[in-house]
Amino acid sequence: MLRVDSQKPCKLVYSLAKHDFLGFLIEPHIVQLNQNGSFSLTYQRIFSNTAQEFIHHIAEDDLKLIKILDNLEQDAIIKKYFKKNIRPLEFFTKNWDDKTYDTLRPKLEKKIAEALPLLREKEVFLMSKEGWPVEKKVNITEEPATVLFHFRRNETETRYFPTIKYQGFRIEFMFKDAQLISNSPALLLLENSLYFFEQNLEGKKLQPFLNKRYISIPKTSEHTYFEKFVAPLIEKHHVYAEGFSINTEKHDAIPLLKVVYVPSGISELQLYFKYAGYVFPAGNDTEVSVRMEKTGDDYFFHRIKRSLKWEKDKIAELIKLGLRKNSNLFVHFEVDEDKKEESDKSLSIFDWISENHEALTQKGYLFEADTSAQKYVIGNSKIDLEIQENNDWFDINAIVYFGNYRIPFIQLKNHILNKKREFTLPNGEIAIIPEKWFSQYSNLLSFSEGSDHLTLKKLHVGLVHDFANSELASVTMDRKLQRLADFENIEQIDTPLNFQGTLRPYQHAGYNWFHFLQKYNFGGCLADDMGLGKTIQTLALLQKCKEDNQKEGIHTPSLIIMPTSLIYNWINEAKKFTPEIKIYTHTGSNREKDISHLSQFDLVITTYGISRIDIDLFKEFYFNYIILDESQNIKNPTSKSFKAVKQLKSRFKLILSGTPVENTVNDLWTQMSFINPGLLGSQSFFQSEFVQPIEKKKDEEKAQKLQALIKPFVMRRTKEQVASELPPKTENLFYSEMTEDQASFYEKTKSEYRNEILRSLENGEFSKSPVQMLQGLTKLRQIANHPVLIDPEYTGESSKFTDVIYKLQSVIEAGHKVLIFSQFVKQLEVYRNYFNENKIAYSYLDGATQNRGKVVEEFKTNEEIQVFLISIKAGGVGLNLTEADYVFILDPWWNPAIEQQAIDRSHRIGQTKNVFIYKFITKDTVEEKILALQNRKLNVAKSLITTEESFIKSLSEEDIKEILG
Repeated sequence: MLRVDSQKPCKLVYSLAKHDFLGFLIEPHIVQLNQNGSFSLTYQRIFSNTAQEFIHHIAEDDLKLIKILDNLEQDAIIKKYFKKNIRPLEFFTKNWDDKTYDTLRPKLEKKIAEALPLLREKEVFLMSKEGWPVEKKVNITEEPATVLFHFRRNETETRYFPTIKYQGFRIEFMFKDAQLISNSPALLLLENSLYFFEQNLEGKKLQPFLNKRYISIPKTSEHTYFEKFVAPLIEKHHVYAEGFSINTEKHDAIPLLKVVYVPSGISELQLYFKYAGYVFPAGNDTEVSVRMEKTGDDYFFHRIKRSLKWEKDKIAELIKLGLRKNSNLFVHFEVDEDKKEESDKSLSIFDWISENHEALTQKGYLFEADTSAQKYVIGNSKIDLEIQENNDWFDINAIVYFGNYRIPFIQLKNHILNKKREFTLPNGEIAIIPEKWFSQYSNLLSFSEGSDHLTLKKLHVGLVHDFANSELASVTMDRKLQRLADFENIEQIDTPLNFQGTLRPYQHAGYNWFHFLQKYNFGGCLADDMGLGKTIQTLALLQKCKEDNQKEGIHTPSLIIMPTSLIYNWINEAKKFTPEIKIYTHTGSNREKDISHLSQFDLVITTYGISRIDIDLFKEFYFNYIILDESQNIKNPTSKSFKAVKQLKSRFKLILSGTPVENTVNDLWTQMSFINPGLLGSQSFFQSEFVQPIEKKKDEEKAQKLQALIKPFVMRRTKEQVASELPPKTENLFYSEMTEDQASFYEKTKSEYRNEILRSLENGEFSKSPVQMLQGLTKLRQIANHPVLIDPEYTGESSKFTDVIYKLQSVIEAGHKVLIFSQFVKQLEVYRNYFNENKIAYSYLDGATQNRGKVVEEFKTNEEIQVFLISIKAGGVGLNLTEADYVFILDPWWNPAIEQQAIDRSHRIGQTKNVFIYKFITKDTVEEKILALQNRKLNVAKSLITTEESFIKSLSEEDIKEILG
């Protein structure tokens, strides 16, 4: 039960209580008041958990004070610091000693210091020996007292004592029963006043003088005493001296950085501040530092005032420049997680010095090497690099500066290529090659040649461009050659006189670029998106070559190697745009083995397969251009195709590919080494220097270096980049040649129907019922797509299927959406099976699809679904699919209007992209004949034809014979 009645008058007071073991503590007590308002003998100690009972007698800041003082109660102290359940009497009897007191007392005094500011407005008393909390009122002084320490030195001794002043008056405290309540901070109880002090005075400096006038230091001990006691005292407190001198000095400071080298560890920098002849380590916040000097029998104490704010600014300056503060030392090391393991932390500090030395020196910093680092050059490292264009190469003139040392750059070549950081100078000192140089200059040195002078082949102009743009070097280069990286500003070349057509502006830029490469004898890669006209740009170049050669009276044919499926496209495009170019197609099992007649032609077309077989014939011939279409076919360096084309000889080389990198960065090496041998170094060098860092470590810097190397020789425009130059929709015919199995199947089926239909034409039955004709043609159309549509047991391949998948991969990789239409649901099933096996996401719609709206919405909104398979009858009308910008038509329809309806699913109001339509036609089949008839009967078809049956009826006997021819 509580002894104090909270309903009756009572008061909260704070008592200075002397504990037998813990020393002076401060305790909050509630004391009951007598009727006359005086304190009664009824009281109780109050804690945070009992304060609510007396909440009407307690102010808000009292609650805060009580919470602090909870920590000074003996049970709480024992529980907090000793963790065991033990009664106080037993604890102090068995576990208490001076060492425990010395450990614990400073912690208690921290709480007293925390409470002191809050106590100044409160009633404080001294507790009686019996425990009554209000024995004697104590006043806490309003302001701090000051202490002056006096020293009087004579020939035999030095006497030392303090004097205390409060508000300008000297306080007599010796022999006055004064008591030190706390050591840190010093709290002195004298009579009824509790004094606190300036300058964080410790109570132990006053303790000896409570009952002593002075301390005497004999002459024999004075030197040690002055050094160990007097000098630190002068740093912190006011001192008056007789018999020795104290000089207060103020100097401008200089920051000093000392290098500490830690082999196989983290090297460090130590920061010091020099004030005239005095050096102080950074990090200690003593405002005044004292240095003692003895001359003869005289002592001088130099009291140096330090600029702590200025020192802190210097520390902040170093941290801002990338150093880390590690206790009072500074460290610097690579923080890029990907490169952390590769970085030598022991040398990292030298990189930082090299980078910042000049700026810091200008700001007044001095640098010194610790004994551990004395063999190393401390200073900035830089390269003066100048690249000058010569006839067929670039001259690299470069000098390296390590501090004051000047070294030819070529001497560092092996160090940089082998990532050796330490370079020994002629005088034996060691310079540290900055980490950055290995990435900045390794490409340059990897591709440069020469033992006493560095040169770079002209084909490494991309590297030179990279340096010109990075401000790492001064570059002197032909202005025209500089334009190689800026395709738009390349010299304009007139279109060939006999080119039948108009090049779009971006195509003309590609055509100009071809000529630029020709001028400097570089090979190039035209890597435009699918559908942008790589074939047309190349044909324009070949036509120009023909016209220029005719003027000069020379004739050298060019060679184009391509996949079999592209041959007919090239021939058809050439007929359309460059009918004057004489083409020889070197294909088929009955091809001519004597190729001496090639000289009669302008252009020889062959396939990768044939070029491998006939390489011994071709390698003897010198061509004007060798052009590889879909050049990713030679991506494998061990393939026969690559080994074959490398043996071919020509004046110029070009490669064409919408996807030069299909699977891995390594795909580039073969293609680039075909057009510009040596551009990317050896295959093993390319693997270790580029492929592995880019693919395994996602090294952006290496990717940029590779980009710089190849950029002048690769022209790529995406559909989005040239959108404004494209018509709203572009139609492309794509021809496939049947495989042998497919052709055999087709011919057998065609023969069966042909005989029957010709017989029915002769006896007049055909005009009565064209159904038989329709059935036969439908079967042939299905075989042209894939024989498996007719015969599920068919195990051979379909060239159209292979070609469609090949084109589709390019579209998907470029991030486009594509609609694939077919009249045959069975055909769509073939593609569905392939997509399921290869985990390609797709949408599907045919006449049996129930949830049309959901399927359409999923294709429109799900970015992962890029392919939509649609049967013409189910999806020809009523769909709005403007998200797609590619349309594949797998089989031609009799009625072009039906075809147009399919195209209009994508090419309609709301479409913001240019639409590319690819029609896939199997060569030498009914599909090709249908196409010809469509063109011939276009007007009729547009106005009259609504069904396949009516189209068949519109055919003449000659038409039918042509289809079955």
